[in-house]
Amino acid sequence: MAFNDLLLRSINGEKVERPPVWFMRQAGRYMEEYRAVRKKVTFLELCKNPDLCTEVTLQPIEAFGFDNAILFSDILIPIEPMGVKLDFNPAPVIANPVRTLADADKLREINPEQDVPFVLETVRKLVKALDVPLIGFSGAPFTLASYMVEGAGSKNYEHIKTLMHTEPTAYRVLMEKLANSTLKYLQAQIDNGAHVVQMFDTWAGVVSHYDYEKFIFPYVQYIADNLKGAPLIYFAKDAFSFFDVIGKLNCAGMGVDWKTKLTDADERLGKGKFALQGNFDPIQLFGTKESIKETAEKIIEEGKTLKGHIFNLGHGIVPATPRENVDYLVKVVKGEA
Repeated sequence: MAFNDLLLRSINGEKVERPPVWFMRQAGRYMEEYRAVRKKVTFLELCKNPDLCTEVTLQPIEAFGFDNAILFSDILIPIEPMGVKLDFNPAPVIANPVRTLADADKLREINPEQDVPFVLETVRKLVKALDVPLIGFSGAPFTLASYMVEGAGSKNYEHIKTLMHTEPTAYRVLMEKLANSTLKYLQAQIDNGAHVVQMFDTWAGVVSHYDYEKFIFPYVQYIADNLKGAPLIYFAKDAFSFFDVIGKLNCAGMGVDWKTKLTDADERLGKGKFALQGNFDPIQLFGTKESIKETAEKIIEEGKTLKGHIFNLGHGIVPATPRENVDYLVKVVKGEA
């Protein structure tokens, strides 16, 4: 079968017959095949098993015909070898949160080949198995730091914000180590065959515009400026108000959440500068086929005005999503429904 390069052409701004389609968390608990694998292993065991990671990455490609695969892993995998005691219960829990300069000093930057060889082996296996592009990924430094400092998910992010404003040296040491580790982690995925990489900044939107520009953006910019060999997509959730700053990034694609129109995002980022990815509300997949099609067609129409458009959700699929609606939405984007 010929290699499907629709994603690569779209992200490079080439004219394409339709937008490529993939979904964040497209391999996951909404799929019976995935649940069957998870019954055998813990989540961390799955993430560290290249054969099983390859299997679950391929599941949605085989089931729905997505135009590209995204490496199955978790954004927190690289922080464990930095010195973090990580567990999932089922959400991530960190037993030794980073709260002081001494804590930050103890952390080390990762060496991907030595510290996460299972991730790179999975990338190599997938590149051989796929006839669509593979997206590698990482968390962005601030989102990783948020977990490491809070110790778990958070409502107010008081610990990370307090560290930022009261212990700037500790914050800087932490962020520099995360930025260097993230750069090396993404570069290693590219060097092992990933066609595109995406950096998830899920919690970027919890800070003010001033703090984003001062405390978060420079580390994202450092990674974008130094990554070589594949296009980078940056996805910052709830970050429309920062798009004037984010628009300075040297990268190919920008993720857009469901709260923002693609045309508004394009205008604020710098018209025609980036291919945009998004922005279907994942909860609308619980709706009727009529509502799914109506919204998808609006998004596709908006996408025609952009430099490039990758059809995606505005965040990840949730576990209870009806499988038949995922199948239907993919068919709508492909012009088959």
